[in-house]
Amino acid sequence: MANNGGIDSVEFFNALDAMARERRINKEVLFNAIESALISAYKKNFGKTANVRAVIDPDKGQVEVYSRKTVVEEVTDPQCEMSLEDARAIRPQYELGDLVEVPVTPRNFGRIAAQTGKQVVVQHLREAERGVIYDEYSQKENEILTAIVQRVENRQVFVELGRVEGLLESSQQMPTEELSPNDRIKVYVLEVSRMGRGPQVFVSRTHPGLVKRLFELEVPEIVSGTVQIKSIAREAGFRTKMAVHSTDPMIDAVGSCVGPRGMRVENVVNELKTEKIDIVKWSADPAEYIANALNPARVISVFVSETEKAARVIVPDNQLSLAIGKEGQNARLAAKLTGWKIDIKSQSQMEALVEEKGAEADS
Repeated sequence: MANNGGIDSVEFFNALDAMARERRINKEVLFNAIESALISAYKKNFGKTANVRAVIDPDKGQVEVYSRKTVVEEVTDPQCEMSLEDARAIRPQYELGDLVEVPVTPRNFGRIAAQTGKQVVVQHLREAERGVIYDEYSQKENEILTAIVQRVENRQVFVELGRVEGLLESSQQMPTEELSPNDRIKVYVLEVSRMGRGPQVFVSRTHPGLVKRLFELEVPEIVSGTVQIKSIAREAGFRTKMAVHSTDPMIDAVGSCVGPRGMRVENVVNELKTEKIDIVKWSADPAEYIANALNPARVISVFVSETEKAARVIVPDNQLSLAIGKEGQNARLAAKLTGWKIDIKSQSQMEALVEEKGAEADS
């Protein structure tokens, strides 16, 4: 940087241009960083109490540094104050209380500014780059990304997501899945937070949104809006129930998601490491919807109580264990999917209840 009343360096500004392009950082951010560097350098070397301003002129490739002084009757701090007489020597119109800017470029300031400026600019560049990465990844919240497992530490899995590292906490990992370095997986972006070292991206393998996004990748009818995913209930690693609806009566929503020879649903299951997926038809009729949600069990009848949002479901005797599912999973997921409390009875249990109530009435 040359010292000619300003700080000239075409090379310096060319380097800034190149850096801005390479790191995809706004040049204004870099100019602000340079101004901060020059102010810091001046105060450090020529007076901590000085009130200075740095102005960048990228067209001329020049930075001007000005000392800002208030016009006073009696000067007590020459760093920040100027007498009325001295001010009017610069411009006769100045009055008491006005702010006067005087170019100040000490002889060795170019070298000091370059040295200090480099340090501050590097810091600002880091912060600016973190900001760019944060902005980029915060737009990816609720989306899925392809991740590569980097390392596993204390049951936490760190994954590479491109320009940033993602964290798959133990609570967001599928209990049936063992992950190892270099594994390639799909993850759902839960949240992007600003941290001291840069953005932290929290990802999940258990969120129902992962299933939704995976089906969007496989099923064009979902992307076009012809097929809608109405609800998802998931016990990650074991089973998912998904209710779908078609806005076109000519298109089968369930068939679209299953795909030709089951290929579409199979691709999703493969990504989720053999997690079972039940795709059921959504209905505006609660009784029909609840019956569908208990798939693969066959349902005889459904009695609903709108006020309690509860339903009693009757199934054939040989379908009771299937309707309830292993450890109650099928019934639990159906209730979660529909938002209704579901009480399942076999046909013989229901008949016994009716007989019992009839006997009570007779007595």
